[in-house]
Amino acid sequence: MTELPHESDDSIKSTDSTESVTSQDAKSSVDPVEDVPDTEAEPSTSTYNRSNPSADKSARIKKVVLALFILTVLGMIAYGLYKSNQHSEPEIITLQGQMQMQQTSIAAKVPGRIAKILVTEGDTVTAGQQLIEMDSPEINAKINQARAGKQMAQSQLDKAENGARPQEIAQAKAAWQANKAASDLAENTYQRVNRLYEEGLMARQKRDEAYAQYLATQDQTEAARLQYDLAMEGARSEDKSAATAQVAQVDAKLDEALVAKEEANLRSPIAGVVDNVIVNAGEVIGQGVPLLTLVDTNDQWVVLNVTETYLNQLAIGQQFTGTIPALSSANKPYTKQFTVYATSTLSDFATWRPTNNDDGFDVRTFEVKARPTMPDARIRSGMSVIVRINPTSTNKSPE
Repeated sequence: MTELPHESDDSIKSTDSTESVTSQDAKSSVDPVEDVPDTEAEPSTSTYNRSNPSADKSARIKKVVLALFILTVLGMIAYGLYKSNQHSEPEIITLQGQMQMQQTSIAAKVPGRIAKILVTEGDTVTAGQQLIEMDSPEINAKINQARAGKQMAQSQLDKAENGARPQEIAQAKAAWQANKAASDLAENTYQRVNRLYEEGLMARQKRDEAYAQYLATQDQTEAARLQYDLAMEGARSEDKSAATAQVAQVDAKLDEALVAKEEANLRSPIAGVVDNVIVNAGEVIGQGVPLLTLVDTNDQWVVLNVTETYLNQLAIGQQFTGTIPALSSANKPYTKQFTVYATSTLSDFATWRPTNNDDGFDVRTFEVKARPTMPDARIRSGMSVIVRINPTSTNKSPE
């Protein structure tokens, strides 16, 4: 029996006695004459075999290492299957676009000094709402000058329309009648002198003088009559037309001055939001200088730059979904549905060119514009839009 290191002293003593008995039996068996039957050895005292803790611990370690090895192999197999499935699935393309809105710059048509700014950045304005009030003495002077010119032109027109005054008409009539009476007298005088000349009682010189006087008074009478007719008729139609045109011209100048004054008080041409106020109250600005900018929140679109490889996913009329990070929260992304309405190629610098023939052909870059299905007033120009497309899928255009 193998001796165990942790056996008790009793077990050791029992083993020694057994060995001594065995040696004595061996000596007695040396005699060759008699065969002495072997006697059964007395059974040795039973011993208690205890397990080895180090061996148990080593066995457990081996089992754990074997289990870890098996798990590692299974993990590697699972990872290989996952990567294999991943390569077999189509790759999702992520694009980043930028939101834009229609901007309108408000500029002054006339120079002047800014008296008041009636809006601030972020205010919502309506079409026709006054934005800025300006002070322009030059415009006020032009208005006064135009009004004075209109009064003078209107007086000339009234005179042409009304004709001569009643006193002028009466004076012209009296002059015509006086000349007519003088003409009648000259005619009667000529008749008497002519009879006397025919009877030989008057010299021919006297008759000729009376006849010349008669003709002169007739011409004066005719002139006085024409003057009276002119006073009765009034101004000529050409004079009336000229006076009317003069009034219209002065009215146009007055309207121009009033429009300039109205333009000095700038009003919003569209409904939108004040994006930027450039000037301050009290500044003197020139003609055509931008004062502020407005944005139309209802006119929004996103701009994407994509290569022609993925352009079939963003054709005109097709729809896609985009995420706006600026309006998204941690647990709720803000998504918007967009419809493509325009595509155009970018400049030559945006073209991808291969370094050799094996890499393929040139790939152009296109600019894609898409409008949201429903505009959102919270969207601002410059916000990013994240779009994910599947190159193998086919987007459907809206019916």
